[in-house]
Amino acid sequence: MKLIRFGAPGEEQPGVQLEDDTRIDVSGFGTDFTEDFFGSNGLERLQKWVAENRATCPVIGSEIRLGVPLVKPSKIVCVGLNYAQHAAESGMAIPSEPILFFKATSALVGPNDDLVIPKNSKKTDWEVELAVVIEKKASYVSEEEALDYVAGYVLHNDYSERAFQLERGGQWVKGKSCDTFAPVGPFIATKEEIKDPNNLNLWLKLNGETVQNSSTSDFIFNVQKVVSYISEFMTLLPGDIISTGTPFGVGLGFNPPKYLKPGDVVELGIEGLGTSKQRVRAYTE
Repeated sequence: MKLIRFGAPGEEQPGVQLEDDTRIDVSGFGTDFTEDFFGSNGLERLQKWVAENRATCPVIGSEIRLGVPLVKPSKIVCVGLNYAQHAAESGMAIPSEPILFFKATSALVGPNDDLVIPKNSKKTDWEVELAVVIEKKASYVSEEEALDYVAGYVLHNDYSERAFQLERGGQWVKGKSCDTFAPVGPFIATKEEIKDPNNLNLWLKLNGETVQNSSTSDFIFNVQKVVSYISEFMTLLPGDIISTGTPFGVGLGFNPPKYLKPGDVVELGIEGLGTSKQRVRAYTE
């Protein structure tokens, strides 16, 4: 099953993308894709409801905007330097444990919404990433059980302002949390749709040129390890997002570095998780 949310910003409604890619409105189910939905066996209940009611669900036109495919989660936890080749291009050692940082949930936007370059930014960068959505409360979870706590997977562009992140002191969160820096979607694919999250092709194009093209098989720490590891330090709640890191090919890794400017177009995708596109524009007062 593929979960979507559609409509104008702040007015999104829940929907489902069917096997033939038709999108249907499931607001008649009675609940949005919230923490309570994921934590109360909502996926199974929705699947049964759709099987019984799909014929009467309104069809969503392809011109309708897609929003973030879940209601704002309690947190977005990100993993840094989780691809061997990306660590190399960043000039950093392979980490012995996952590097964790947070991204503000206020950065979340729909998959095809504009990217706004922040005020005073000179070094806004791109990062295609596989993100994991948690289904049930997870604390001290073993690697063997980790996937039992996963609801599904979603495409995420972990935009980063490198000067804010690396040159302004403090933690990475400053360079990761600007408004529009977390486009997510187009849909959440529930875990049965993705046979192996640790072996998915992912790519990103800048103005039509492929700059990232890799596989999650290059993970240093796979999905099971990451979910288990994070749950040692904090309780993961239903609907929480874990973003698992980006492969080589970010702007910081170019010689000289290459950063985004107004008018650029960023397109990205992950095998089985669809594609998204963001047009870049400048911040305005």
